[in-house]
Amino acid sequence: MKSVLFLMLMMIVLLSGCQNNSMTIDTDADYDIVVYGGTSAGVIAAAQAARMGKTVVLVCPEKHLGGMSSGGLGFSDTGKTASIGGLSREFYHRIYQFYQNDQAWRWQKRDQFGNRGQGTAAIDVDNRTMWAFEPHAAEAVFESLVNEYQIPVFRDQWLDRDHGVKKNRGRIVSIRMLSGQTFTGMMFIDATYEGDLMASAGVDYHVGREANSVYGETWNGVQTGVLHHAHYFKKNVDPYIIPGESASGLLPRISKEPPGVKGQGDNRIQAYCFRMCLTDHRENRIPFPKPTGYDPSQYELLVRLFDTGWNEVFAKFDQIPNCKTDTNNHGPFSTDNIGMNYDYPEASYERRREIIAEHEAYQKGLMYFIANDPRVPDPIRSKMSQWGLAGDEFMDNGNWPYQLYIREARRMVGEYMMTERDCLGKKQTPNPVGMGSYTMDSHHVQRYVKEDGYVQNEGDIGINPSRPYHIAYGALTPKKGQADNLLVPVCISSSHIAYGSIRMEPVFMILGQSAAAAACLAIEDEVPVQNVDYSKLKKQLTHDGQILTIN
Repeated sequence: MKSVLFLMLMMIVLLSGCQNNSMTIDTDADYDIVVYGGTSAGVIAAAQAARMGKTVVLVCPEKHLGGMSSGGLGFSDTGKTASIGGLSREFYHRIYQFYQNDQAWRWQKRDQFGNRGQGTAAIDVDNRTMWAFEPHAAEAVFESLVNEYQIPVFRDQWLDRDHGVKKNRGRIVSIRMLSGQTFTGMMFIDATYEGDLMASAGVDYHVGREANSVYGETWNGVQTGVLHHAHYFKKNVDPYIIPGESASGLLPRISKEPPGVKGQGDNRIQAYCFRMCLTDHRENRIPFPKPTGYDPSQYELLVRLFDTGWNEVFAKFDQIPNCKTDTNNHGPFSTDNIGMNYDYPEASYERRREIIAEHEAYQKGLMYFIANDPRVPDPIRSKMSQWGLAGDEFMDNGNWPYQLYIREARRMVGEYMMTERDCLGKKQTPNPVGMGSYTMDSHHVQRYVKEDGYVQNEGDIGINPSRPYHIAYGALTPKKGQADNLLVPVCISSSHIAYGSIRMEPVFMILGQSAAAAACLAIEDEVPVQNVDYSKLKKQLTHDGQILTIN
């Protein structure tokens, strides 16, 4: 009798072990894979799933696909292009093909554009890729992908973040939208910039900068005293409404809070902005409009900066085809709306819309101010008045970008944590599913008053990896038991400073493809995503052209 009981107990233990390494597949699910988020990573993930023969649906809050890649960020942050493979490289190949059509050059001849780029040629003829492009060109490529693979897309669908994620035994069963529409699947991919599905599913995550002590890093946390590139006040600028009188109060957009101690963690996040598509081509130029509620006092600090002789307003008007720009932040007071986004990652949809609207009003007001206010030095004001919004971009949104640049929001705390040590090659990163190579780049996080009574920015930093580095598969998966059929290719498991390099659009597309491939294999082998056979995943990714290492 005792031997029978012993055998029964052993069977229970063995079965329990099997349950930890496999899972029951819901064959009645509407789709094999549900992708939430219409970012570049989301579209690429859906395409990969379809290529591997799985049924897939793309569900997204966006009306326009592509996220930042079609939202104004057309001067690509490539890093080392040799590390970009698979469907990510195919996207840039399709961009190249788009511009082979003479009709794509409406406002400019191809040879007039030349071959501008950021550390690499914009047009790589030998490899048939193009790394600088207009927003509508990128959107056309993303739309061509979902059409080619006949992927159903449900747009303007917002996850019910409070009650919309149904789980059973550590697995997501379905997600319900605020519209009431529900999507069931075997696997789920959160491709949002915010990590909303991940958070609603109860997965661990972090918001803000970790202290250096948390992961043994050097460049995380508060960066007081670090003055990087050209984005700080190089000369003394008074922060007070009445210069020299602290009792008069601070000018707008300067924090009264102390900045913190260097290397210390905080809950602040790097600044957001819109990557505007501007043009100085008269036939296509829309003059900067005066926004509703325009308040020139918001830009008094910029006037004082001009008074020091600063004149670098046009330094990041990066050229893309057809006499247009991808316009990014440059200097101590620019398009980055420093310190105005701290509550965005966790905010309600309503509050997020308020934050987005405030960023839009700030940035539209800034451009109008520089082009029109008599206090702006005439050489700058007269030049800015020759620029405006591109009339043939974002045409159903007043020529303004659809997507605010969410440089960083939530970041998962998953099976593996990417840190600066991975990016700098100071450790061996396990089970790579892609590579990154861009500078560990954080924009400013706060604007504060120094002890000497003058204004300064804090948080901007750029540390360059010496070579492309590996990104671990475990950084895409939640901890075991939290969500065993979810992959997260955008808000990956990473420290703040490592994410500063990983957060580039080419890398998001790389990770979107790898996440989808892993989801397909998890279905085929009936295992949690954490237990996908890496040898099989590596074989699949290599077959699909993904770059997993560079010798």
